[in-house]
Amino acid sequence: MISKEAIQQAIASAVMERGAGKTVCPSEIARSLAGSDEKVWRLMMNPIRAEAVRMAKAGDVRILRKGRPVDPDDFKGIYRLALPDGA
Repeated sequence: MISKEAIQQAIASAVMERGAGKTVCPSEIARSLAGSDEKVWRLMMNPIRAEAVRMAKAGDVRILRKGRPVDPDDFKGIYRLALPDGA
C-alpha cells in the first residue's frame, strides 16, 4: 500500500514539474506510483482523488474540470490538477 504522504509528494512533484498554467491528469500520478499495469494503477485513483481534495482545501493545488476551478467538496467526473493561483 502506498502511503498518503507518498501520494501527496507525487501530486506536488507532478504539478511543480508541469509548471504554472499547465495541468496534470491524476492517472499520470497513478502510473508514476503504481506502474503501467492498468489493473494496479486504477486502484490508486480513489486515494489520489482523496489526497487531491485535501491538498486543494489546504491551498496546495487546484482541481480543474473542463479548464475551470471547482469546489473540492463538490465536483464529479474527470478532473485535472494544477498549481495554485500565484504559485
